Amino acid sequence: MEKIRARGTLKVAVYKDNAPYSDGKGQDMSGLDISLAQALASQLGLKLSLLPFDAGENMNDDLRNMVWKGHYLGYGPADVMLHVPVDRYLMNENKQVHIFGAYVREHLVVLHNTQRINSVYNPEDLIERKIAVEQGSGAASALMGYKGGLLRNQVSIFKDGIEAAKQVLTGAFDAAFVSRAQAEAAIFERKDNPTPWALSSLTLPGVMPNGWPLGLAVKADNKELATALDNALTTLRERGELLRLFKSHGLTLAAP
Repeated sequence: MEKIRARGTLKVAVYKDNAPYSDGKGQDMSGLDISLAQALASQLGLKLSLLPFDAGENMNDDLRNMVWKGHYLGYGPADVMLHVPVDRYLMNENKQVHIFGAYVREHLVVLHNTQRINSVYNPEDLIERKIAVEQGSGAASALMGYKGGLLRNQVSIFKDGIEAAKQVLTGAFDAAFVSRAQAEAAIFERKDNPTPWALSSLTLPGVMPNGWPLGLAVKADNKELATALDNALTTLRERGELLRLFKSHGLTLAAP
């Protein structure tokens, strides 16, 4: 903490191409995680310095590169990383980091056109429907693998979840299986959207039914920074500022 305060900046690692949480170029990124990083730095009396990075093959790689060691190309580590699953298994696998401060719980949802699909209770409700999903996502894998590929031929892949969600709002597709944040961001962007829509939960093998909490990660031995950030997050939550941040991006602050 002495080094951080002497520097006067808080280095925050955020994912590239992760709308609506973090997207854009360099220091000109936008999204919920960027707004949260700015608010946390401000609470600590520091300026913000973003360290945007490309997702590795798994979360262990990301924690190593951006939190406790740094990338072999000399990039990082940051003081803190955002958008880290607060998961006991992940914690046990990465003793070099301290994961804490859950600020939202993310869920997968089905965004559907209610004129074509009145309700969605199980995957069979999507038979013979056009479904949009995000490339490389767990949602896409779970849906396409269901019952040996029952729905595979109905699924189309898009570059990200927001783009997949937009296909429903334009009427091009019947449904999209994406994160709640991605669906809400697409809806928020199209404020004048006339298409009737709804969000439904869908239970699939390999999909966490209760979603997953997202939080922060610092080096395991930097407990002073963790305490300061945890206190700052608590202050933002108690003052209603965290809720305002979510609303400003059109997102739901789901309790972690």
